[in-house]
Amino acid sequence: MKFVYSHGGFAREIMRSVRENFPNDKIFFVDDNATGDAISYDEALNRRAESASSFVIGFADSNLRRQKTEMVLSDGFSIFSVQARTAIIGENVSLSAGAVVSDFTILTADAQIGHSFHCNIYSYVAHDCIVGDFVTLAPRVSVNGRVEIGDDVYIGTGATILPGRADQPLKIGRGAIIGAHSLVTKDVPENTVVIGAPAKPLKRRT
Repeated sequence: MKFVYSHGGFAREIMRSVRENFPNDKIFFVDDNATGDAISYDEALNRRAESASSFVIGFADSNLRRQKTEMVLSDGFSIFSVQARTAIIGENVSLSAGAVVSDFTILTADAQIGHSFHCNIYSYVAHDCIVGDFVTLAPRVSVNGRVEIGDDVYIGTGATILPGRADQPLKIGRGAIIGAHSLVTKDVPENTVVIGAPAKPLKRRT
């Protein structure tokens, strides 16, 4: 049995891929405010005895995604990953549990991807990148080679991260936010919001 935690837009987008990945499983949306075709978390707890049950977490907010992941694991569920049929995952790509790799995305080669990674449509991660846990790439994000991304980073729609060097990867610190359509040309400190082309700091996150 498979559960998609969230009933919002992104969760609905990935449901088709979940069904394609797990055609023989019962699949449910789970939402804290269960309406329509979503069930409550309490109902998911009641159903887990029917068969082996696991979750993918559909929330974009990294803190909420982390919170829900820890909760379902503590309640005895496991976490599964989702890969769209049109996604490409290349050689020597290490992809941790809970990943969502959406349609028309590419993880090219020799990349390490952390837990509960969200890669939205038309985004890519190039060679020799290291991506932390609970990282979100919005649609059409370009992460070029030799980039290191810390945990809980959000990269907005259409942003481009230029490549680092073999001896000096470009680094985006934990908790940073990259604004939509920004061009990142140098390291971004942790918990910093950057915007523009080239991207410049807007403020520190509290």
